[in-house]
Amino acid sequence: MRWSQYFINTLREVPADADVISQKLMMRAAMIRKVAAGIYTYLPLGLRSMQKLEAIVREEMGRAGAIELTMPTIQPSELWIESKRWQVYGKELLRVKDRHGREFCYAPTAEEVITDTVRDAINSYRSLPVNLYQIQTKFRDEVRPRFGLMRGREFVMKDAYSFHANRESLDEIYEKMRVAYGAIFNRCGLDHVAVDADTGNIGGSASHEFMVLAQSGEDAVVSCPNCSYGANVEKATSKFFGEPAAAQIEELAPIHTPGTQSIDDVGKFLGKPTSQLVKTLVFDTDKGCVMVLVRGDREGNEIKIKNYLSAEFLEMMPDARFESATGGPIGYCGPVGTKAPRVLADVSLKGLTNWVVGANKSDTHYTGANPGRDFQEPEYGDFTTVFAGDPCPRCATPLEIHRGIEVGHVFKLGTKYSAAMNCTFLDEKGAREPMIMGCYGLGIGRTVAAAVEQSHDDDGIIWPMPIAPFEVVVTQIGKEDNVRAAADDIYRQLRDAGIDAILDDRDERPGVKFKDADLIGFPLRIGIGAKSLAISQIEWSFRKDRAKQLGAAEEVVESVISEVRAARI
Repeated sequence: MRWSQYFINTLREVPADADVISQKLMMRAAMIRKVAAGIYTYLPLGLRSMQKLEAIVREEMGRAGAIELTMPTIQPSELWIESKRWQVYGKELLRVKDRHGREFCYAPTAEEVITDTVRDAINSYRSLPVNLYQIQTKFRDEVRPRFGLMRGREFVMKDAYSFHANRESLDEIYEKMRVAYGAIFNRCGLDHVAVDADTGNIGGSASHEFMVLAQSGEDAVVSCPNCSYGANVEKATSKFFGEPAAAQIEELAPIHTPGTQSIDDVGKFLGKPTSQLVKTLVFDTDKGCVMVLVRGDREGNEIKIKNYLSAEFLEMMPDARFESATGGPIGYCGPVGTKAPRVLADVSLKGLTNWVVGANKSDTHYTGANPGRDFQEPEYGDFTTVFAGDPCPRCATPLEIHRGIEVGHVFKLGTKYSAAMNCTFLDEKGAREPMIMGCYGLGIGRTVAAAVEQSHDDDGIIWPMPIAPFEVVVTQIGKEDNVRAAADDIYRQLRDAGIDAILDDRDERPGVKFKDADLIGFPLRIGIGAKSLAISQIEWSFRKDRAKQLGAAEEVVESVISEVRAARI
């Protein structure tokens, strides 16, 4: 491809409404163009990167035994009513009506349509398992679309769905898909981690997220540098507490603690570290008021608490209702004599004695509070957020916390959709059972954007070779006939060898060409100018370090071909 004949219009200025690096660089590098909030045109360079990722995805899906199909982006409301999601999905579901007044939605996902497809096609256990996927456009009407392709409203996604006769079959396919996802991100040259994750609104019994590590990532990722343990902060666990030391049981005693509404204030007033105090959190849920007790130096994890309760919603108790719900004022409530109908406690408190807690009276705390004697024994569970340096739950190595960008998510759905939509099969005994499902999503545009977030510098993008829009740029420096001929010849040699190259033959100054090449981020650059040709040499360099190397034309071509092929994992 010749640059002069291609559609590349780079921008010198950063777009005013761009808010993350990938959005800024991809817009400046002529990869995407904003059409409306959260809606983008994929320009030729951006489309090439996405198509290269899609090719990798298709290869790995094939290895995992998944079969491609394409489902519609417009879905009838009847299917969503069957699954009971039409009423509960929320405003992110873009609902439309056709000319006959029938309701449809623009697909944010495809569980309903794929379940409808399979239930009409499969009747017997002999036809299971089946694993189907598509690469298709989705739409979610985000209230605040931002971050370019990272959180757009319209986006391209690979979604796969597997159907099974038993849990063992689901486990087998789930593992194949988890391995396939790892292979995809490895082949893309992305530094990533797979972590245990919350199943969220999709539902199901287990899930893993695949995170591309980047400082700009929205999510915190917990991982162990010694073993394979990894989880997002919504799911991560640790062993930050040891066996409780034996202590003589104290009497419950009130203590005047004026002006100590925060746990830090209480610690300073009593001269105790917050790790020896108990912090009280109060939540309003669809299950009623819930009090959660955690060690004073830890943070409550609302996702863990919500999941433990199987609650539809969970939020901090509003100030206006706080005292009537708990029996104590804000900052001084506690489990002794509380009105809260349900009390939970983090497992780190189990076995500890002589708790310091709020006394449900202004400016007052209790010392010597003991569960089972002074208040009902709470329900224990893991309700706190992991901190960096906490011991790994598997091997006790200090855990690390990184920022990550979610690019893939795999779920064990179970029978949530098949049972609701009567997607059943006849088992070996002739009984009709709901199919057991798995779900596997991967953001195409999001992964491309995550690659930019992970690898860039002040001058532009640094593409990993496998998903770069072009692997090599041949830069013609000057208008001399011998320069033009040499550039054409090298470009043809690369193309003949199967290298994805572009020839920058524009009538532009060398500085402009170099800046554009750095901005777009082609992994390898060959520069051909009159000065180097005069000594039978040409220049080549990697974008990642830009260290220049000189060599004879045939040697450079051979080296570049070798480097590109080696990078194609």
